[in-house]
Amino acid sequence: MSAFCNLVDRLYDGVGEYNIPVIKPVYEQDVTFWLGFNYVKSTKKATPHTGVHFFLDDPQFERVWYSPNTYVPYLKKFSCVLSPEFSVYVNFPKAIQIFNHYRKHWCAAYWQEQGLTVIPTITWGWKDSFEWCFDGEPEGGIVAVSNVGCMKNKEMRKLFNDGYNEMLTRLQPKEVLFYAHTFDDYKGPVHYIRYMNGLTDMVI
Repeated sequence: MSAFCNLVDRLYDGVGEYNIPVIKPVYEQDVTFWLGFNYVKSTKKATPHTGVHFFLDDPQFERVWYSPNTYVPYLKKFSCVLSPEFSVYVNFPKAIQIFNHYRKHWCAAYWQEQGLTVIPTITWGWKDSFEWCFDGEPEGGIVAVSNVGCMKNKEMRKLFNDGYNEMLTRLQPKEVLFYAHTFDDYKGPVHYIRYMNGLTDMVI
């Protein structure tokens, strides 16, 4: 299935200026082990308490956009799946940032239709991205975030913290699955997950 066929075969009404597909809220999760998407085909760790994340370099999961149906049988073996985190880096053109936000939501909405439990991964750029980066995200449910790569300097830390606080205000999440190298004192109902390069990501 090509990217063009994705949009021909399934279009969502969406919300906001860019018609972002809506991700339905998830209120409960019981994951004790998180696995990077790059291992879903080869792992033997697909248990009722294993989840799949996409906190990886984009090339490792770009294929889910071009062939979303291919991975449904693999992802259905797991308790839940985080939405693919297509990057919205601040140095990307705005058009690419919005496109990546859109296709994250398209994949998540499509997978939810196929019966998968999908928790949204929330991402943002500069403050001007707040105009669209929360479109389609559920309020009051479980969300996931990561600060890996965002703590390199004072400016990047402020950028992350501003977006994180805006996310708490707008979405009022029931739980925040926080994927991190180190565990700082972040506000909200945080549930930390230790970052260990995709293979052995244990809930803390």
